[in-house]
Amino acid sequence: MEIKCCKTHVEHALDKFVAEVKSYPILTELSEIEKLSTSCDYCEEAATYLVANE
Repeated sequence: MEIKCCKTHVEHALDKFVAEVKSYPILTELSEIEKLSTSCDYCEEAATYLVANE
């Protein structure tokens, strides 16, 4: 599971990940290039973080 999110929605993404996967995720910051082309899964803002299990 992967969730791309902005700073506003990072806590929601972490909560959703733990609720669905039942384990703790790895939170990584996207590179500057990825930030330009990736939008948040919850809104129209640019994604800043990747919440994933790998």
